[in-house]
Amino acid sequence: MRILYQHRVASADGQFVHIAELTRCLEARGHEIEMAGPDVAGVGFGTQSRLKARIKRLLPRFAFELLELGYNLPAFLRLWRAYRRSRPQVFYERYALFLLSGLLLKKLTGVPLVLEVNAPLYAERRAHGGLSLVSVGRWAERAVWRAADAVLPVTDALADHVRAAGVPDERILVVQNGVNEAFLAEQDREATRRRLGVAGKRVLGFVGFIRSWHGLDHVIDWLAAQPDREALHLLAIGDGPALPELRRQVERLGLSASVTFTGVVERDRLPPLVAAFDVALQPRVVPYASPLKVFEYMAAGRAILAPTAPNIAEILEHERTALLFDEADSGAFDRALRRLCDEAGLRRALGEAARAHLLEREWTWAANAARVERLAEALGNRRRLGAGGGRPRRTAAGGGRR
Repeated sequence: MRILYQHRVASADGQFVHIAELTRCLEARGHEIEMAGPDVAGVGFGTQSRLKARIKRLLPRFAFELLELGYNLPAFLRLWRAYRRSRPQVFYERYALFLLSGLLLKKLTGVPLVLEVNAPLYAERRAHGGLSLVSVGRWAERAVWRAADAVLPVTDALADHVRAAGVPDERILVVQNGVNEAFLAEQDREATRRRLGVAGKRVLGFVGFIRSWHGLDHVIDWLAAQPDREALHLLAIGDGPALPELRRQVERLGLSASVTFTGVVERDRLPPLVAAFDVALQPRVVPYASPLKVFEYMAAGRAILAPTAPNIAEILEHERTALLFDEADSGAFDRALRRLCDEAGLRRALGEAARAHLLEREWTWAANAARVERLAEALGNRRRLGAGGGRPRRTAAGGGRR
């Protein structure tokens, strides 16, 4: 099958992991992928395009949003050239706010559109990052979501946003994030722990782009208050805007020997580091996200501590595959973390159950590629039947005939 894939990701981060892993697995299944999107070659993992970051910083918000809308012209020209080269049977797009070029391609060609949705970007940007072109943003999001032949939100919590925009359930398929095979491979965790200088300690681990809302400052304060803190170690893997202040906090509390910040780590070096954790931390979560780190923790068989948010409850079960804490209870995180540090048997049972659950649910990139393949084949078959002289049907957007 020939698949045209469009995205607007200009950063080599978790977003691009999703793109790279899914397309890799689709190609492994024999499909031809034609990519249409920014080139992140030369952008180091964990960073974003410097040009985009500089433009966003310098321009007023409304001007940057106009630039996003203007991006549709070169994006469509690139997309049209890719369409002419590949003549795809399915068009797959990673949703981005104000990205309308894919909608235009679908209307012009009739190629089925599969839309992957990772966040309700209109609501997110309006609530957190600010949004100047409010009415345009709302219209653009709803237009693209409704036009898609299939919408793939990464959680059911996110699917609620898609439903609220008027997309019927029969066009929604929840596809959680996953892991690649490397995280499922056996690791020599003791060798890694010796290399890191944490042999014999209980290692609290975190992976990701470190922002202040992740709550690692609270973990550091908790660590400083523990009477056995010399037997504990925090291993934080990743970079991010919160890291300088966290380093100062560690220095101020005299915890330099008890905390390691690795900085950016390439993806192929992550599995042994995650395997070295005793307790895997997800202190806070965006309420509609499918946290990549949680699946990596599960694959490594680590004991996970996470909040009782609805999107987390879709993946983990309290006292069976993780310890979940109530964020409304100010002491719940501390109590659960102390319990995991103290109970080796509980850590082992939770980790084993989490890994088994991930394998049972097939939360891997390879399985996700198979899901996308089945959906794409069904859409392609439906299109061929419609083109073969049967009764014409309405488009996904409720428009004219095909």
